[in-house]
Amino acid sequence: MPKTNQVNWQPISQMPLISSMIDTALNDTREHLGTLSKAKDRPHVLDDATIDRVDRVHTEQMEFIDIYTRQIARWRTEKPSASQARELDRMEKQNQQLRGVTADVLTLARELRKGTIERVLGMSDLELGIQAVLANRSSGRR
Repeated sequence: MPKTNQVNWQPISQMPLISSMIDTALNDTREHLGTLSKAKDRPHVLDDATIDRVDRVHTEQMEFIDIYTRQIARWRTEKPSASQARELDRMEKQNQQLRGVTADVLTLARELRKGTIERVLGMSDLELGIQAVLANRSSGRR
């Protein structure tokens, strides 16, 4: 989402929609983190385009997390009912978790980028040999 776009603030009646968006994003991002974690020992199964997309999507998601934070704060100023205040508390916690999991995805993507198939194919035979020896030593194989 470009920074030049103006935010379309939602009325408190749209709280269920925003709540659902946060919950869905959190569940999806946890799933993405799990999938990327499986590639941690085998980053060469990924290509730069995949990592670029992960980075782009989750960087944009961080912008939405900031918008959700500001939207929740706006709703708090509207004197929400007790049940709405409880839901705002829940949404705020979910949004904080979403921020953390999204940051984890972005960190892992940066780490995985170092070993994508393009990086492996760009290595010399010597670099590949050294990497293989180091990998064998760290895993206890000799």
